[in-house]
Amino acid sequence: MKYVIEHMEEGFSSWVRLEYRAISKEVGSSGLFLTSIKPSVQVPEEIASVCTTTPLDVTQLKELDANFDVSKVCLLDPSAEQELVPEDAKKFDYFLFGGILGDHPPRDRTGELRKLGFVGRHLGKTQMTTDTAVRVTQRVIENGQKLDEIPYVDFPELRFNKHESTEMPFRYIKNDKGEPIMPEGMFELIKQDSEKSLEDML
Repeated sequence: MKYVIEHMEEGFSSWVRLEYRAISKEVGSSGLFLTSIKPSVQVPEEIASVCTTTPLDVTQLKELDANFDVSKVCLLDPSAEQELVPEDAKKFDYFLFGGILGDHPPRDRTGELRKLGFVGRHLGKTQMTTDTAVRVTQRVIENGQKLDEIPYVDFPELRFNKHESTEMPFRYIKNDKGEPIMPEGMFELIKQDSEKSLEDML
C-alpha cells in the first residue's frame, strides 16, 4: 500500500518533521509519498531520506508510478459519507491525506483535494493528527481491523509535572498502558511549546 500526504505547509516545522518520520518508520520509506512540495522549499535531509518527495501534485503521481490509477486513490476525508473498512484494501492502492490533518480548529484543507473527485472515506468524526490518521488507516487496511475495534484515547491530558499539563484536542490510538501513541520526541516538543506560551503570558 502507498500512503500519500499532500504537503500543504509552507515548510517543515518541528511538529511536521516528527510526524513524517514516525509515519515513515511504520509504513516504510517506499510506501510514503509527499506531494506538492513547492520547488522553493528546501526539504530537510532527514525527511528526504525516509520518503519520496516531489513538487508534483497528487494527480501527477502517474509520472512516478507507471501503474498509477486515479480510481485506486482513496481520500481520507472527514466529510465522506462512508467509513474506511477492511474491504477497501481490495479497492484502493493509494491512501491520500490532505495537509496536516491535526489542525485545530480544523481548516478543511482536505476540501481542496475533495474537488478533484477522489473517492472518500472517513475515520470517524473526531479530529486526528496526521500520523494517527495514517496509523488508523494502516490498521484497517493492512491488519483488517474495523474502526470501532481500534483502542482510542480522545483529548488526552499530557502532564509535564504535578503543576503543569496540557490537553491535546485530538484522537490518538492508545497503547497497552492506555497512553496516546505519539511520534518519538513529540511529548518533549509539546512541553517546550507549552513553556514558551507561558513565558509569553508572563
